[in-house]
Amino acid sequence: MTGAMKTVVHLTSSRFFGGPERQMLGLARHLPSEYRTLFVSFCEGGRAGAFLEVVRERGFEARSLVHDTPHLLAVYKEIGGILRQLTPDVLCCHGYKASIIGGFAANQLNIPVVGVSRGWTAESMKVRVYEWLDRKNLRRLDHIVCVSQGQADKVRRSGVAADRVSVIHNAIDVNRFSAPNPADRTLLAAKFNRPIRHIIGSAGRLSPEKGFSVLINAAARVVSEDPSAGFILFGDGPLRGELQAQIAELGLNEHFLLAGFEANFDRWLPHLDLFVNPSYTEGLANVILESLAAKVPVIATAVGGTPEIIEHGVTGYLVEAGDATQIAQGILSLLAPQNNGKSLSSAGYCRVLEQFGFERQSVEYLRLFGRLTNSHDTRQEDIIRNAHSGLLSH
Repeated sequence: MTGAMKTVVHLTSSRFFGGPERQMLGLARHLPSEYRTLFVSFCEGGRAGAFLEVVRERGFEARSLVHDTPHLLAVYKEIGGILRQLTPDVLCCHGYKASIIGGFAANQLNIPVVGVSRGWTAESMKVRVYEWLDRKNLRRLDHIVCVSQGQADKVRRSGVAADRVSVIHNAIDVNRFSAPNPADRTLLAAKFNRPIRHIIGSAGRLSPEKGFSVLINAAARVVSEDPSAGFILFGDGPLRGELQAQIAELGLNEHFLLAGFEANFDRWLPHLDLFVNPSYTEGLANVILESLAAKVPVIATAVGGTPEIIEHGVTGYLVEAGDATQIAQGILSLLAPQNNGKSLSSAGYCRVLEQFGFERQSVEYLRLFGRLTNSHDTRQEDIIRNAHSGLLSH
């Protein structure tokens, strides 16, 4: 295998082009040319096409599986056939379905398997069962990459040996937000049916673990003191109707907008005055990295890997999960004329630039791939040194 092209396959169950998909593609784009990356997704009723289309546009190979659960034997055979054809050096599995089925198929072919663990939500009984299976299954994979130390602690407690767990943080490309259009601020404010001076944003799936009902309660307290404040929440999910009813009950219809899923979220993010992440649980939130990269001050709950990004009072504000009063106080503090929002956003931007870039992430994955494939040749070390030199030059 010395000097040969190395192949990495990412197996996932993508339903849209979101945070995990950006991470996979960002890694692929930053690996050296000696690495060939391919993407395979469960079809998810045809919804995998959104991500795979982007993959192809970026110049990478992509395949959608024909079979899907509950046809386990058929999908297992299909994945096995693809792996025999591609003969990858490493299979990276994203999500419980990929890890369980893909892991079994790769084990039969002696292909090293990396499970990427981003977090567990326990949002419903069905999800809790799947996540229980995921925790059991992770024990038999060759290595687990966790996106935060907080998630790594959970994985170790689930029974995975400590020497088979690594922390490789999510990454962000700050250039995504380098040229915001000032006119978009006016368009964003115009979404409200009343004059708005301050725009506070949030984003995520509208599900219980995200804590958006707490944010709505906090918004009511903020608006009572500052009627010029407006809140906009990007995302969709099962709680949309319930959250809309809460907004109406608190008299916030003109102050709190449910904007739905926004494929072009990057367009609006730089024009927020604040971003709030009220989650009860996180692995390591891509949207926090995105907000800091867009130079938007962040208030977030101190859960999961969030304290690994946010240093309270330096790169953002940390609050307790479920505490609407703390969130409201943080918002009002940062909206005050004498606020330190600009210093927070500047420090946050520097933090992600220095510690959460894809160059750094790719170096860490290169070292892991080298260990798993027993690649000790000098070319591998040269690749890592060159990648590290590129990191330092940034």
